[in-house]
This record gives sequence, C-alpha cells and structure tokens, in this order.
Amino acid sequence: MSNKIVVKQPREARSFFGQLVIGPPDSGKTTYCAKVYDFYKEKLNRQVDVVNLDPANDNMQYQPAIDIMELVRVEEVMEGLGLGPNGALMHCMEYLEQNFDWLLLKLNAIKDSYLIFDMPGQVELYTHHSSTKNIFQKLEKLGYHLCTVHMVQSNYCSNPAKFISTLLLSLSTMLQIGLPHVNVLSKADLLKNYSSQLEFGLDFYTDVLDLEYLLELLNEGPFTNKYKKLNKSLVSMIEDYSLVSFIPLDVSSDTSLLTLKNAVDKANGYVYGSGEERSIQALLSCAVGARTESERYDADYM
Repeated sequence: MSNKIVVKQPREARSFFGQLVIGPPDSGKTTYCAKVYDFYKEKLNRQVDVVNLDPANDNMQYQPAIDIMELVRVEEVMEGLGLGPNGALMHCMEYLEQNFDWLLLKLNAIKDSYLIFDMPGQVELYTHHSSTKNIFQKLEKLGYHLCTVHMVQSNYCSNPAKFISTLLLSLSTMLQIGLPHVNVLSKADLLKNYSSQLEFGLDFYTDVLDLEYLLELLNEGPFTNKYKKLNKSLVSMIEDYSLVSFIPLDVSSDTSLLTLKNAVDKANGYVYGSGEERSIQALLSCAVGARTESERYDADYM
C-alpha cells in the first residue's frame, strides 16, 4: 500500500462539469447519487456517469464508471496497517492523492459525461484534512468545473444545538474545500415527522434567517444554557460569514430534484457553458431558480 503506482502520464482534461456529493454518514449521499443519475439520464437526457471515491462503499445502488476500490480498499488498509476505520479512510484519500494520475487516466477515458463523485462520509476529510481539497483543486486546474453538494439530514433542524452544529460543519467545509457550494437538507420528506419539534417555519432553517432567535433557544436549552458566551460567539461568527443556506431535498420528488439541479447547474457553471442547446427562457429559469421569493418550502415539506 505504500508504493506509488506508476502510470503513463495522461493528457490534460477538456472542459467537464460535475458535482462532489459529500456529507456525514447516513445523510443519503449514495441514494442521492443513484437517484440523480437516473433523473439526469432519463428525465433530462443528460449524459452522466457516477465516480465512486468512497473506498468503503459496499452498498452502491449504481454501476460506477470509476471505482476507487479498484485502487484501494478500507478493509485492506485496516488489516495491512493496523488502522481503525477513520484512520484507514484518511490513508485511502492520501493514497489517491499520491496516485492522482490513476484517477485522471480513468477520467480521461470518459467521454463528454457530466460527473457525479460519490465521496466518503468522514467529515474530517472536508473540514481540515487536505487530500480531498488537493485532488479536486488539481482537477479544477485541468478544466473540471465542479461544485460541492453537501448533504446533512433535515431532522437536525428539530434541535437548536444540532442545527448550530450543522451550520458550523457546513461553514467549515465551504471554507476548507474552496469550491462553489450547495448545502442540502436531505430526507426532507421526513420533516413532517418532526414538524411539532420545529421552533420556526422551514424557511428559517433553509435561509438561515435571524439567528438571534436561535441564540435564545440555545441559552434556554438544558445543556447549552451553560455556554451562553460560546453560543453568542458561534452565532456571531456564522452571521459574520453569511455564507450558509440550504435547499431541502426529497429524492423521490422530481420537483425537488429539479430545484436542486438548477442550483447546482448555476454553481458549477453548467447552465452557461455545457455546450447543450439552451433557450433564453431556460437560461433565465435556471439562473434565477425554480422558486420565487414569495414561495416557501413549507408548502412542499411541512
């Protein structure tokens, strides 16, 4: 596992578009990748391929065009180096970074496809570990127009402390990865089960509105009321950056998938430079988004 694989230096990539699907375990990344693959291909007639970069992904619901497990597997690293699952995942991504030419050679074999990268679920890979960032910075320099789709479970909205943690995770990931970014509240179809626990309407959480209201709840919470100064500092930092917002997603809804697709296409520039035929109305529709300012997500999910 310690030796770098030697491959023939591949040619530079042409202009490609795609998305990195990241998020904590059980956030629905692999399910989303499978659903969006079918949606893009069957409903949008878009040529698309999925790239599995999760070396522990044993439950793929799609056939990957590229699979990192042909290069390295978490189980083999754990057994060979005596590492735990988290350390093994970090080693796998470092190994992929060392063998970047392997990945690029595989990507160059894919012709004119929109790319969906299914990523590991370990959050450290996106908050402070550098290998993932380095890999995709290299691809960006080679003409790959990418954005990050960061998925977190929507039920975290039902608890103020968990929602603040979600905001901090999303902000940290945005700053570390450094790509255009779309944050997603996954499994939004289950929000009805938590509606009685939500202190505000869904738009408060998706648009990350005045967090002073959330601060009041944190200061009243049975655990967080002991950390009022910390609560205030965290809320102030999130508001100072003013970068985080969310799009709720129900993967069983074509309307929900289309709303997210519009946001992603705008973020990675696909709508402007994909080479697909576009009418002026289609361009404006995607650029502005499917939802007007007067529309609310509550009507769809609550």
